[in-house]
Amino acid sequence: MDLTNPLVYGVPCFLAFILLEISYSHTHGDKDLYVWKDFMASGAMGIGSAILGPLIKITVLITVFTYTYEFFNPIVDGVRTNIMGYESFGYAWYVFVLCQLADDFTYYWFHRANHEVRILWAAHIVHHSSDHFNLGTAIRNGWFTLLYKPFFYMWMPAIGFPVEVVIFALAIESFWQFQLHSQYVPKMGWVEKIFNTHTMHQVHHAQNVEYLDKNHGGFLNIFDKIFGTWKELDDDVEVKFGVIHAPKSYNPIVILTHEFKDIWADVKKAKKFSHKLMYIFGPPGWSPDGSTLTVKQQQRLFEQHKEKSPEVAYSRPN
Repeated sequence: MDLTNPLVYGVPCFLAFILLEISYSHTHGDKDLYVWKDFMASGAMGIGSAILGPLIKITVLITVFTYTYEFFNPIVDGVRTNIMGYESFGYAWYVFVLCQLADDFTYYWFHRANHEVRILWAAHIVHHSSDHFNLGTAIRNGWFTLLYKPFFYMWMPAIGFPVEVVIFALAIESFWQFQLHSQYVPKMGWVEKIFNTHTMHQVHHAQNVEYLDKNHGGFLNIFDKIFGTWKELDDDVEVKFGVIHAPKSYNPIVILTHEFKDIWADVKKAKKFSHKLMYIFGPPGWSPDGSTLTVKQQQRLFEQHKEKSPEVAYSRPN
């Protein structure tokens, strides 16, 4: 089955919605929503992804998916059959639905890993490095994530989902993630009980201690609720977007590489091999002496401060 990747049509839509949001913000007294240097940096990231994306999809994603699909789903007596003994999935409408659900489950763990494994965070921090939350930030994507993302999704073609259907699901995922990056959509009642919404994604992009590493979901929020990473936006809390250790630069190269440089610096100074490994594969903020703290350590300290002095504004430990 020949499926056109929806992102072929999505890129012009992305640009149109960004221009619409810029126009709306300027005509409604919200001119600070976009800062031009910041937006140009996001644009550079997006253009780079648009150029590298097709190349990497051909060399990595399609190659990995196709090889995996054919290895685990050989043709037996003229029928594509999974090695577990059942006939591989076809192109019925419910296969698309099941594949989209499988994609959402995979996206949750892929996204969560990007926040909890420092070497992956070094690639993903690009997306969070802006102090602004708008549709322009949605295209501020790290280039290195394109290299390893397909390996999180290999299990889907392995169990029998056709490669085209998996790629189609990934594209729908990208559409949903793009439109979440807007502050102009309020809480939506019952929709919030099922779907990952704009206000939930504001939480995800916040550097407030209580909001760190929350709401990793794709279009559903069920996996965040099951695995304990869901948090609702508190209307009484002022949201501060961005990351604690920001690159403090609009240079695309600096934005892309600054966390990798920090990892290298930490690895060089580490005296134990186990510490070197933790600086690479441990959670961001880990240190052997507590000089910097992980998100979980920060949040525990935050709760302790709240319990002792709830009336005092908390200053994060890092």
